[in-house]
Amino acid sequence: MSGGSDRIVFVDDEEDVRRANRQSLELDGLAVEAFPAAEPALRAILADPPGVVVTDVRLPGLDGLGLFRAVAEADPDLPVILITGHGDITMAVRAMREGAYDFLAKPYPAEQLIGSVRRALERRRLVVENRTLRERLDAAVAEDPAFLGISPEIVRLRRFVRDVAEADVDVLILGETGSGKEVVASALHRWGRRRRGQFVAMNCGALPDSVVESELFGHEAGAFTGAAKRRVGRIEHASGGTLFLDEIESMPLGLQVKLLRVLQERAVEPLGTNEVRAVDLRVVAATKVDLGQAAAQGTFRDDLYYRLNVVTVTIPPLRERREDVALLFEHFLSRAAARFNRPVPALTPAIREMLNRHAWPGNVRELGHFAERCALGLGPAAPEERAPARPLSLAEEVDRFERGRIRDELIMARGDVRLAAEALGLPRKTLYDKLARHGLDPTDFR
Repeated sequence: MSGGSDRIVFVDDEEDVRRANRQSLELDGLAVEAFPAAEPALRAILADPPGVVVTDVRLPGLDGLGLFRAVAEADPDLPVILITGHGDITMAVRAMREGAYDFLAKPYPAEQLIGSVRRALERRRLVVENRTLRERLDAAVAEDPAFLGISPEIVRLRRFVRDVAEADVDVLILGETGSGKEVVASALHRWGRRRRGQFVAMNCGALPDSVVESELFGHEAGAFTGAAKRRVGRIEHASGGTLFLDEIESMPLGLQVKLLRVLQERAVEPLGTNEVRAVDLRVVAATKVDLGQAAAQGTFRDDLYYRLNVVTVTIPPLRERREDVALLFEHFLSRAAARFNRPVPALTPAIREMLNRHAWPGNVRELGHFAERCALGLGPAAPEERAPARPLSLAEEVDRFERGRIRDELIMARGDVRLAAEALGLPRKTLYDKLARHGLDPTDFR
C-alpha cells in the first residue's frame, strides 16, 4: 500500500460524535469519510489507502486496537490516531509503543483533533514522497546507473551520449565543475566499440607543466635528467581504447601543438626518440570553460579547438534539472549511509527545503557531499516551531532570514567562505562583515 491521499477515515459508533468530528475536520478543509464500525472502514482503507485513520478504541465487533493492528500489518507507515476514554489511556500508550501515531483522551477540543490530524498528514506525505523517490530511483538505476534522473534534460543527454558512443568520433564535453564530465566520458567508452580497451583518464590541470608532457607522450630512458627508464605515456597506453583529458583548457600551449598532431595523424612521438608510434584511440576532452572564447583570447589554440569540436556533449547544470535533485540525493544518501554503516535518515522538512531552494553551484558533486553530511547527522537543522513571544519587526525578520541563509550556505560549503560568498553573490569582504554581525564562525561548519 502506498496511498498518498489526504482523505481522513474517521471511525466511531456514535452518530453524534461522527457528525461533530466530521464537521470540525471538514470546516478545516479536510476530506473525511466516516464509518460506524471497524470492518467497513478496514475494507475502504485496504481498497484506497487514506492519509490518516482516526478511530475510537471501543467499537462493536472489531475494536479500535484490532483495526489499528490490521492497518499496521498492511502498511505500518499509515498513521492511526486512537480516541480513548480515561480508563483506556494506559492501553493507548502501549498501542503507541506498537506504532500508533497518537491518542486523544475524551473529551478533547476540536483544535486538538485537527492539530494531530494535520501533523499525521504531513508525516504521511513525507513517507509517500520517500517511497515515490525510492521507486523512481530503483527504476532509474535499473535503466542506467550512470545517468540517474528523470528530467527531460538528462533523458536527452543519455540518448545523445548513446548515439555518439557508437559513432567512435572524438568528443568534447562541456560542463560546470562537479556536473559529471568523467561519468559521461566513461559512458562514451563503455557504450562504444572500444569498450574492451583501456579507459585512460588524465586531469590536465592537476599536474605541473613540467611533467604533463612526459605523462601524456611518454619518454625513453635518458630523455632528461631523472628519466632512468622508459615510460609509456597515457596516449600510447590508451591505444585500442579511450583517452579522457579533463580540464583540457589547462594544457600548456606548447603541448597543445603536439596533441593536435596526435589527433590528426593518430601517432605519438615520445620524448627522447624520433620514432613515431601509431596509436588507435578515441579522444574525449572535457572543459568547464568556453574554449571558443579561450581561443579568441589566445589562451587556447584555435586549431586544436576546431579539431576537438567535432561533437560536443553539453551537460546541463543541476539547477536546470530540478526534478533530479531529490532523486540523486536519495541515491547518494543511501550509498553514504551504507558506507558509514548507519541507517538511512528520513527526508526531513529542513532537508527538503534545502534540496528545493539551493542553487547547487557545485552540481552533483556538491549534492553528494551534502548527502554524506546528512547521513552523518550534520545536515540542516529543523526550523524553529516555537512562536516568538512578540511579533518580529521587519528588520528582525530580515536579519533572521539573512542569518539562516548564510548558515545554510556555510553548511553546504563546509565552512569555505569563498564558496559561500560565490553562492550568495556577495563580495568576500561583505560576507565577513555579515558573519561578524550574526556571530557565525566559518570554522564551526568544517
